Amino acid sequence: MSKKILLATRPLTPPWDEASKNFAYFLGRTVKNHTLTLLTTKKGLLDLPETVHTEPLFENAHFDFSAKRKLFSYLRKHRNTFDITHYLFTPTLQNTRLIRWFARPHTKTIQTIATLRDDIYSSRQLKKMLFADRLVVYTDHTKEKLQKLGFDNVTRIYPGIDLDRYRPQEKNEAILTELGLTIEDFVVIYPGEYTRLGATDMITEAFFHFFDTHRDTSLRFVFACRVKNEDDKKKKESIHKKFAEAGLLDFIAFSDTITDMPRLYNMSDIVIFPVENLKGKFDVPLVIVEAYACGKPVILSDLPQFSEFANENICVTIPKDSGEKLIETLSDLQQNSIKRKEIGKHARQFVETSFDLKNTALQYEEIYTSL
Repeated sequence: MSKKILLATRPLTPPWDEASKNFAYFLGRTVKNHTLTLLTTKKGLLDLPETVHTEPLFENAHFDFSAKRKLFSYLRKHRNTFDITHYLFTPTLQNTRLIRWFARPHTKTIQTIATLRDDIYSSRQLKKMLFADRLVVYTDHTKEKLQKLGFDNVTRIYPGIDLDRYRPQEKNEAILTELGLTIEDFVVIYPGEYTRLGATDMITEAFFHFFDTHRDTSLRFVFACRVKNEDDKKKKESIHKKFAEAGLLDFIAFSDTITDMPRLYNMSDIVIFPVENLKGKFDVPLVIVEAYACGKPVILSDLPQFSEFANENICVTIPKDSGEKLIETLSDLQQNSIKRKEIGKHARQFVETSFDLKNTALQYEEIYTSL
């Protein structure tokens, strides 16, 4: 039986460079057997199937206080219009309190919990924040945590990506030129964050020392990190100054918002994500899965959270705080093209099996039908 479903999200609008809205948008486009409403801006969304409706609720892409107020007002006014309200934003004490008091529908609800912030919330607080009829999490690790808290309505569904969009392609010379790089360069990118995740300082020091002592190298490094706030801006400026004063700017580049993320991955030879923690990040950082899908060898840190989607066949794992090991691993991969290709091939196959958006959509359709 087809049902009317509202995806309660931040503004779904380009550029598609932010994991939570990307997933919600592509999920909405892919679900076929139910009618979905997506919340967007006045610019609207193009090329949607007939089963998808849009509501131009927001002014722009920013999920600020004004946007959140509009969202909760819309939820309150239309809370019983839909058979199911599917919440796809990170629950906090404040937003779940507002939903409970003002906007929780009398119909069925789902919460997709991309990350469980048990580093800042107590078990008692989490129990208050997770209120839906069905909870969906990204990893078995998080599912087990919720089951230990007494939740018996938890389903694990890996976040799918569009494998037609994220696929291996030749390097794009235009984006390389835009970043001051050439087709001959051996390009390494870090699609992480400047001030979160605890990796930036280690990465900066590792590459600074390497380039300072290997000025004849063909390796080039790109901080592919968006500037999200003032702290990010200051961190980026300090890195730029450090390399500039040492005469090393020719070896690095900075990219901020990239509207075509597959091109970014495919211009690289290696993708690194050697983070110290995942505080505030999805349990499955989609940059890893997207890089896998593009057939890129990925270097990850040895975080326990990565164990479900990391093994020696599909990536390389290093200690989380070791810049020396990072450079050593990069050098080994740079010199071994066969190893790079094999890892990239197996990574693509892994994603096709576990993170295909079409399979993800089918699993959500089963939940929608069951409620």
